[in-house]
Amino acid sequence: MCNVELNKYSKTLTKDPTQPATQAMFYGIGFEEEDFDKAQIGIASMGYDGNTCNMHLNGLAEIVKKGVKEQNLVGLMFHTIGISDGMTNGTDGMRYSLVSRDIIADSIEAVCAGQYYDGLITVPGCDKNMPGSLMAMARLDRPSIMVYGGSIAPGHYKAQDLNIVSAFEALGNKIAGKISDEDFKGVIKNSCPSAGACGGMYTANTMASAIEALGMSLPYSSSYPALSKEKKEECKFAGHYVKILLEKDIKPSDIMTPKAFENALRLIMILGGSTNAVLHFIAIAKSIGYDLTLDDFQKISDETPFLADLKPSGKYLMEDLHNVGGVPAVMKYLLDLGLLHGDCLTVTGKTIAENLEHVTSIIDRQQNIIHDIKDPIKATGHIRILYGNLAEKGSVAKITGKEGDYFKGTAIVFDGEKEFIKGIEDKKIQEGNVVVIKNEGPKGAPGMPEMLKPTSALMGSGLGKNVALITDGRFSGGTHGFVVGHITPEAFAGGLIGLIKDGDVIELDADKNTINALLSDEEIAKRKAEFQQPDYKVKRGVLYKYAKSVADASQGCVTDL
Repeated sequence: MCNVELNKYSKTLTKDPTQPATQAMFYGIGFEEEDFDKAQIGIASMGYDGNTCNMHLNGLAEIVKKGVKEQNLVGLMFHTIGISDGMTNGTDGMRYSLVSRDIIADSIEAVCAGQYYDGLITVPGCDKNMPGSLMAMARLDRPSIMVYGGSIAPGHYKAQDLNIVSAFEALGNKIAGKISDEDFKGVIKNSCPSAGACGGMYTANTMASAIEALGMSLPYSSSYPALSKEKKEECKFAGHYVKILLEKDIKPSDIMTPKAFENALRLIMILGGSTNAVLHFIAIAKSIGYDLTLDDFQKISDETPFLADLKPSGKYLMEDLHNVGGVPAVMKYLLDLGLLHGDCLTVTGKTIAENLEHVTSIIDRQQNIIHDIKDPIKATGHIRILYGNLAEKGSVAKITGKEGDYFKGTAIVFDGEKEFIKGIEDKKIQEGNVVVIKNEGPKGAPGMPEMLKPTSALMGSGLGKNVALITDGRFSGGTHGFVVGHITPEAFAGGLIGLIKDGDVIELDADKNTINALLSDEEIAKRKAEFQQPDYKVKRGVLYKYAKSVADASQGCVTDL
């Protein structure tokens, strides 16, 4: 028998004789006498009807609740928000996406702390759900597990495999006259056939994979498809493992160590993951008390090859990886190469090495998704941290090797992505341009929206390989091309990106990790002297509060510094 007190938080409400009204309410929700001695597990579902990434999560959360009950624990479900990146990209609604990460973290923290839950299981889908979950887990520091909702199956149209990015890029094809109205509609109707998050190595799967490597989700969680029987089984077993965490008193602070973050970053580089991971992992690390920086990403990128032929820059989807062993098979290969810390603790109560003991390495399987380290897609990582007069505090580029490492061209400047979309419709952008989209930063937009619509339009129009794009906004994991985002300081704060004019020459070097406008110091000083900070674009509500409190992108856009 376990002698550890499992209900050390919930007993504040269930066992205190001076809390009769509280206990009356427990009877009201159906408690029996024996339930007052049980540990309580908060089950946070990010399920809602309006999004394929999240539409199935309430059903998965119900399975989690049953699994918790089978372990003689009390599972109490609650809900928090989600904002669909796929739906809101290209609209003002996208300003709320990154904001939602912190709302999710705040709401989970508030419910679990306020209700004295002893442990936490979250069931997230679309990508801000996941860092929001981890930030809350870190703040609470109680036994916790994340159960990823899983990725969507590919869509099909005229013998083509489709995903959400196919629909975005169809717009560029339409603008360029490369697709008929019938086929444009066909792509749209068939890109998202069922429940689940975007199927490529976009932000959702990047975060899910990295969180598995971090140790905060069960093995295979990131690669089980959303509607698979394996995903349902994972939900059921989450209760078993949260009980182990309670019995061993294993908390997020025991799992989310500096070495565990190295494991997560390593997997991001191997898989060619989303640039959004930079923002999110800096924020997660801050929540647990670890100072992860942009330079840490560059260090891992410098010593890690890019091996995965996954979309958006490659051929395959997460479901394909699942069919050849999933993320654990990749991690086993990295462990064998000495690229992972095998002694890091995980939510199974075991170490990474113990979890992978009986897993066959991906390199020993019949597959074409993960390259041999001797034959990498790119010898170093795809995420590059660029500094220069355009990004004194840093910027983030995604360079997979297909875009080249160097670009020099003349600026064409757009004040926000709407102005850019009109510009591409009017065919203002030419080969050799560096497209500058300003005033899309965390304070300036506000909310630092993704520029997936612009990059997809460039790709679809045929310009994607012949122009570069820089912005103080961020990118979707579905973005590809020579793009640089997270430019800090942002335009709103007087960053040089806001002072660039059409025709200025900009030089981007992902080998030297530099980003510069080729302007004299005198010209830069003159422009900065003329800068006047604009008013906030919103004057009330959540976006106003966010703009007033958010830290810059180099600090993860956290709101609690």
